[in-house]
Amino acid sequence: MTVMVKREEFKTATRVNVSLTAAAERRVLCWLAERAPRWVTSDQLTLLGLMAQVGAGACYSWSRYERCALLGVTVCLALNWLGDSLDGTLARVRGQQRPRYGFYVDHMVDVLGTVAMMTGMAFSGVLHWQVAMAMLVAFLVLASESYLATYTLGRFEMSQGMFGPTEIRILLAVGNVALLRSFYATVFGHRWLLFDVGGVIASVGMCAMAIVVALRHTVQLYREEPLP
Repeated sequence: MTVMVKREEFKTATRVNVSLTAAAERRVLCWLAERAPRWVTSDQLTLLGLMAQVGAGACYSWSRYERCALLGVTVCLALNWLGDSLDGTLARVRGQQRPRYGFYVDHMVDVLGTVAMMTGMAFSGVLHWQVAMAMLVAFLVLASESYLATYTLGRFEMSQGMFGPTEIRILLAVGNVALLRSFYATVFGHRWLLFDVGGVIASVGMCAMAIVVALRHTVQLYREEPLP
């Protein structure tokens, strides 16, 4: 006898983005999606975002020998923004949403792309590899918290306070311009690699955000699911 199991309907999580650029970004993405050629698909844009992030890592690695490769990193960051941000908007504008597939693939691509870019940074010489790995671990911890909260709370927080993926790309691009002038910065009278300073601040900031948000969500879930 064949038993038919009805699959429970998937509920799309509420997307929350309150970053500095969120409102303007939504308008730009909708404008682009409405005018995109029909042959452009969401999957192509997702692949573009991944390849651009891998390219950013390769350019960072190349910058060890040729500083102008940092300009390539900035171009790759722009292409990554286009692919990573526009894929979901294009699907929504065209009524072609695949919520489970889109969420899973998009965020696996984010993780793989970030690993590739941070690995390139570790080989670049613009910062110590230990700092690059610290940033990667901090990112993965923060990302894991976000994905777990999406499943348990039904709310996908795309930004933490005023900072989201777009703001991070902008900060990296500004940093790349500064690196064209010098790899070093003077802080409290000591000479440090500029990206070591930024990387330590970013790592501590992401870890602190992950701890604070995890505690807040733990308290929320504890109150919503009291012991019988």
